[in-house]
Amino acid sequence: MTAKRLWLLDVLRGAALVNMLAYHALYDWVYVFGHTGGWYDIWSPGCHVWQQYICWSFILLSGYSFTLARKPWKNGLLVAGCAVVLTVVTVGFMPSESIWFGVLHLNAAAVLLTCLLYPLLQKCPAGAGLAGSALLFFLTNQVPEGYLGFETLRLCALPAAWYRTNLFWLGLPDLTRFASADYFPLIPWLFLFWCGLFLARLWRPRAGQAPVILRPLALIGRHTLLVYMLHQPVIYGALWLWHAVC
Repeated sequence: MTAKRLWLLDVLRGAALVNMLAYHALYDWVYVFGHTGGWYDIWSPGCHVWQQYICWSFILLSGYSFTLARKPWKNGLLVAGCAVVLTVVTVGFMPSESIWFGVLHLNAAAVLLTCLLYPLLQKCPAGAGLAGSALLFFLTNQVPEGYLGFETLRLCALPAAWYRTNLFWLGLPDLTRFASADYFPLIPWLFLFWCGLFLARLWRPRAGQAPVILRPLALIGRHTLLVYMLHQPVIYGALWLWHAVC
């Protein structure tokens, strides 16, 4: 199995996971347990870039990995089940941090939707598909905020009527009554997922075993879903124990 794995993908997933662990540990330290953040401020440009690197990495790699899965629909259903558990736990035990459509929900929806559309996506030339998906991601990046554009670049505002039905899963939330601690709707993030999908047809890293120095990251990257599901309870529990003892 090790000889057949694309170790670079495992390493990249592992690096994204380590960054996520550090980011969420600091988030809990500052925003859940109320410590002074210092340089860590989720609204600062530096933290925003860090957070975006983490989510971009996961979503791109997830789209890429879709092409490697033997039964992607099975993976999608598994992740969907984990997403439901995450929503139930956060709503029930941490309502201020409720997650209604986070990165797991997106991943499950993107995988299952891509399973349905895969025959059509396969007919699209890889280069054109990658360019088109990247363009759509750029143009729709701020659709959940009410306009077309990327980050602070606002191209045009979208009709307010589109958001009144609160289709938050699609990317059209009514922000007057919807909030989610982790929010990744289909628009724009499905297009980034498809960027990874088309990239896999254009470039494939060499299979084999990772260099010794990178094997810890590769090991973490091979267990992405397990680490994701466990990391917040472990981090929160460790910080709670620290405060209880100290």
